Amino acid sequence: MMSIRIVLGACAVAAVAACQPTVPEDTRFGVGFDQTFDAQRANRDAALANGTAVVPTAPGVSAQPLPPAGSAADTAAQTTAILAQTGLPADAERLAAAANNSGIAPVEASPSNPAPAVINSATGISQENSFDAVSGQRSIESDAARIAANRAQYQVIQPQALPQRSETGPNIVAYALGSSHAIGTKLYKRSKFNGKNKYSRNCGKYSHLDQAQSDFLAAGGPQKDRNGMDPDGDGYACTWDPTVYRTLGN
Repeated sequence: MMSIRIVLGACAVAAVAACQPTVPEDTRFGVGFDQTFDAQRANRDAALANGTAVVPTAPGVSAQPLPPAGSAADTAAQTTAILAQTGLPADAERLAAAANNSGIAPVEASPSNPAPAVINSATGISQENSFDAVSGQRSIESDAARIAANRAQYQVIQPQALPQRSETGPNIVAYALGSSHAIGTKLYKRSKFNGKNKYSRNCGKYSHLDQAQSDFLAAGGPQKDRNGMDPDGDGYACTWDPTVYRTLGN
């Protein structure tokens, strides 16, 4: 029994050993690494030794001096450099050309900058608010003479009476103020014969109801309504409303 156990134990150990992964013999690179780096370094050294290696050329250096700081050329150069990184080359060239052609150097804001010069000309800045400038050009006497000259040109226009109305037709404002009954209140007799057709035909001629009421009164209204413009007999033609004139009169 003891020998059988020994044999079975040996077989189990051998089976476990067979399942273990193979460990690389060369442990210099570690698990999962190869000799790629060493091969690339060897190739580089060989290329340098044989003179076949490609060495990047150094950027060219211009001997031209830099433009003065704050000048138009300096602004153009900075603009070109910025737009070369963020914009299109065409934009950089256009703005650089505009800066070079302006001829005006940018103004740096500083408290030490001199005050701008005041232009005293017909097309320059006015000195009307400068006491020193005005006092050198005018005096109290000259201002008094100027005021007197302006007053001599005044023209006093006397009030005049309003012109009288030349119209001889009915006064619809007076008619509105002289009546007090509401719209639709029947006060006058009307014929119902062909009333709808006459109303539509005659009232449709007017673009303004005031003119319709004026012609209605001129034709004998409100007692008579020959044209059928007041079918309900309230004295108001074609839905004319006297309320607006009554409100103004009050």
